[in-house]
Amino acid sequence: MKKWLLIPAFLFAVGITAGCSKQEPVPPKAPEAAPAATQEAPAAAPAPVAARKLVIGLDDSFPPMGFRDEKGEIVGFDIDLAREAAKRMGAEAEFKAIDWKAKEAELMSKRIDLLWNGLTITEERKQNINFTSPYMENHQIIVVVADSPIKTKADLKDKIVGVQEGSSAISAIEKEPDVQKSFSALNKYDDNVKALTDLSLGRLNAVVLDEVVGRYYVAKQPGKYLVLDDHFGAEEYGVGLRKDDTALLDELNKALDAMKADGAAAGIAQTWFGKDVIKR
Repeated sequence: MKKWLLIPAFLFAVGITAGCSKQEPVPPKAPEAAPAATQEAPAAAPAPVAARKLVIGLDDSFPPMGFRDEKGEIVGFDIDLAREAAKRMGAEAEFKAIDWKAKEAELMSKRIDLLWNGLTITEERKQNINFTSPYMENHQIIVVVADSPIKTKADLKDKIVGVQEGSSAISAIEKEPDVQKSFSALNKYDDNVKALTDLSLGRLNAVVLDEVVGRYYVAKQPGKYLVLDDHFGAEEYGVGLRKDDTALLDELNKALDAMKADGAAAGIAQTWFGKDVIKR
């Protein structure tokens, strides 16, 4: 019988433990990534530049030059003309209804920048304000009811005549003192609409007013009013500015001249009057 060599159990266990204790080599740590470079925050976008604004004073009951439509918005020939000129000057037109009797005071106080609403160029006004070159010619016409016996200025003797307070109709009449003295009375109204209403009601015998306004109303109510052949003289419209705003005056004149030259002004006139009434 073969004798087996017996190995003590504890030695066997020690050998196994020794074999198991052998460990795989630990791989070296990867180098830490360098911190990302600090990036500057993007520059803030520049604040939008506010549009340059031109505040335009007007009588908002002076159609078709400037008035309120059925929605209460200010519209008219001068409104469209002013918007186009302002656009060419890189500005925005803002319209402000003012007391037309105090128009020069409104301008001088700088509550407005321009007077633009069928403003007649007169020597008296030139003493206080500057004017652009004229852009339109006008007359001070005489309006009577259709069946009136009045046919000429001479027929206004002993008659009650109406005008708008602060309008150039007053100065036009004053240039003919003998005719004015012949009136029974010269009644002044806040606006031409009220004067024409009183004419239709028989409270006045005639109204003297700007041709562009008078013919607009006469055309709207055919057969109600009559425009006499006689009138109180021709006049020109311009835009009014403060005396010290010479740079603005030059800029505005250039815009208006360009509008006359390229036909933009004539196009606006065609819209409101059905013909080119622009003075060049």
